[in-house]
Amino acid sequence: MTADVLVIGGSVGGLTTVEALRGKGFRGAVQVVGAEAHLPYDRPPLSKKILSGAWDEEQVRLRGQQELGALDAEFLLCCRAMRLDVEAHTVVLDDGQKLDYGRLVLATGLTPRTLPGTGALRGVGVLPTLEDSAGLRAQLLAARDVAIVGAGVLGCEVAATAREMGLNVTLIDPNPTPMWRQTVPAIGQVLSGLHTAHGVRLLMETRTTGLLDDNGRVTGVGIEGGETVPADVVVVTIGSIPATDWLVGSGLTLNDGIVCDERGRAASDVYAVGDVARWSDGRTGVSARLENRTSAVQQAVFVAGDITGAKDSYQPVPYFWTDQYDVRIQVFGSLPEDADVRLIDGTAESRKFVMVAEKEGHAVGVVGWNSAKAVMAAKYASLSWQHRTLC
Repeated sequence: MTADVLVIGGSVGGLTTVEALRGKGFRGAVQVVGAEAHLPYDRPPLSKKILSGAWDEEQVRLRGQQELGALDAEFLLCCRAMRLDVEAHTVVLDDGQKLDYGRLVLATGLTPRTLPGTGALRGVGVLPTLEDSAGLRAQLLAARDVAIVGAGVLGCEVAATAREMGLNVTLIDPNPTPMWRQTVPAIGQVLSGLHTAHGVRLLMETRTTGLLDDNGRVTGVGIEGGETVPADVVVVTIGSIPATDWLVGSGLTLNDGIVCDERGRAASDVYAVGDVARWSDGRTGVSARLENRTSAVQQAVFVAGDITGAKDSYQPVPYFWTDQYDVRIQVFGSLPEDADVRLIDGTAESRKFVMVAEKEGHAVGVVGWNSAKAVMAAKYASLSWQHRTLC
């Protein structure tokens, strides 16, 4: 069978593509290839609800069996794409199957970075999948000390969850403050205070020298200066890379992701959405890859529209959020390191505020800290010039 649309990747980007196609009246044959054994599930809860034990596997499923059945799509699970032939319109899977397609949507996501030489060490965890999260939870339940290498969004969320589980937590990162690459220094300083107040030991501007072990079981993290951070469990959250290894030699342009035009097209009849996709800005020609759930959904809906003949433009305001302890942080737009930041609502001391980031006299980003209504109002007010242009 030739799939009219073949989707590689069974997470939120892939599922949303299928749902949007059906919602727009598309009635062709659709296949979805997923590397995992699970039907589509939500990934943001892995570092919070699943890791803490507050949710079980059923609660992270994006859709129930009845909803998935109504999509009239074939889901091929436990299958990994190994080779793409753009000219022949075929994808070869790891079990030897050759799938023919009319249109192809790539939504393969990311592969987590790891520390060299740690693959065989027991007690070292990453968090890309549901199994990884459940396995890490089991390790944390038997631990006392946990070290988290990498203080980005994921590392901060794991630190908060581990502290709420009663563990001694050390968060290690070479940058000056947590979430250095995702926020501005002013927010990073408030984050530092938040984690310190909850008992996390922060080792910022600190580089690791390697992991220590005893008979193949991790016992700590070495850091510059000779100190050792004791750890029964080490969680590595040092970022991810686009899952594009299987596309080398396919003819697609790969550059920290799958390079696409402003409509998400990577080649004739080939699209990419989500974390793996680097889309071009139709106004500036500058390409960007956005690692967040919201962008994956928006891109998938847009691509479904393009496949079904819509002529819309895609240039939304980027958005992500993170939950840590009793705090929700929401970020709209971009937060360049050299932006001017001003407080427009609340106070940092009250732990409820909104900040605006500005460059060259224009607002380019808005941050809300436990201020859902105020940050939405600020988004539309402060980014109104940008919102009208982009959306």
